[in-house]
Amino acid sequence: MPRILCTVTNDLTYDQRMIRICTSLARAGYEVWLVGRKRPASRPLKGEPFRQKRLSCFFEKGKLFYLEYNLRLFFFLLATPFDVVCSVDLDTILPGFLAGRLKGKACVYDAHEYFTEVPEVVRRPVVKHIWEAVARFTIPRLKYAYTVGQGLARLLEERYGTPFSVIRNVPLSLPSLEQAEQPPSGRRVILYQGALNEGRGLEHAIEAMREVEGAELWLAGEGDLSASLRTQVEQQGLEAKVRFLGFLAPAELQALTPRAYLGLNLLENRGLSYYYSLANKAFDYIQAGVPSINMAFPEYITLQEDYNVFLLLEELSPTSIGQAMNRLLQDRVLYEKVRDNCRKAGKVLNWEKEEQHLLAFYQQVFPPRI
Repeated sequence: MPRILCTVTNDLTYDQRMIRICTSLARAGYEVWLVGRKRPASRPLKGEPFRQKRLSCFFEKGKLFYLEYNLRLFFFLLATPFDVVCSVDLDTILPGFLAGRLKGKACVYDAHEYFTEVPEVVRRPVVKHIWEAVARFTIPRLKYAYTVGQGLARLLEERYGTPFSVIRNVPLSLPSLEQAEQPPSGRRVILYQGALNEGRGLEHAIEAMREVEGAELWLAGEGDLSASLRTQVEQQGLEAKVRFLGFLAPAELQALTPRAYLGLNLLENRGLSYYYSLANKAFDYIQAGVPSINMAFPEYITLQEDYNVFLLLEELSPTSIGQAMNRLLQDRVLYEKVRDNCRKAGKVLNWEKEEQHLLAFYQQVFPPRI
């Protein structure tokens, strides 16, 4: 039974994407480990059909964290037998690549994003240079890689010369949504799920709530902007319109999303990673039957042309966001049409169908024995 080690830098609890991937691989007969890090506030790990391992680190963030975690991960990989290591994103690829070379085993690159083009990296030239050096040293030497959308696959192939397969980050199918319980407040919920980080349009979304009535903005997640966004809400007197839910476990988020009236997936055009993104939250809203507001970026335009499940914005501003929110809140005919399209699209855009691409990918890594 081939052993696959998947490596990430998070604490595993909230990583819906990797839980889906590892579960599919385990059920297909692979022995799977998901390796991440232990944090002071980490919840106890939930039982899964694959093995989970957390590495403890002294440093929590910044350059020293990445240096320490990569060293700890490298020595863990050296000490642990495996047949293939799947390095998720650029921040775990170096130990996976080196350990694979030393052991004569394959290293797979799972590019969840265009790492050197995310806003947090783009605005820091020295950091960008370091990560780009890591990318140029490792990715062109790999045989197997995949990412989340056609646009990113094309960009990464052109940049590094390695072919990238596409495995979209779509959710598991949900049961019937007809009786989804509505929030007790009586107000319609506009939901954002994901990291509260820069480049996500969250400051604009909060300000847009000044012009929106009869709805609340719920932010499910935490991140680098957690403190400043809470301060913004207080300064603008929007405590009655904006709620911070903190981190939610995957099961909690899955139960919450169908209760929302609208979903938000707002990205600033501050790097190729966001411009060519295909965020999991966009698919989560579709699967939950929730119309959402997205940016008119290439991948979302393609989905809109195929399924008509979004309202797309040409510009990111409080005015444009507020107008889109009010349009979907007030135009019942439009809202029901988009909602119905989401339900239809959810029957196609789900993990039960997409996991076949994942299993076909690993059949290339582990060809059937004749």
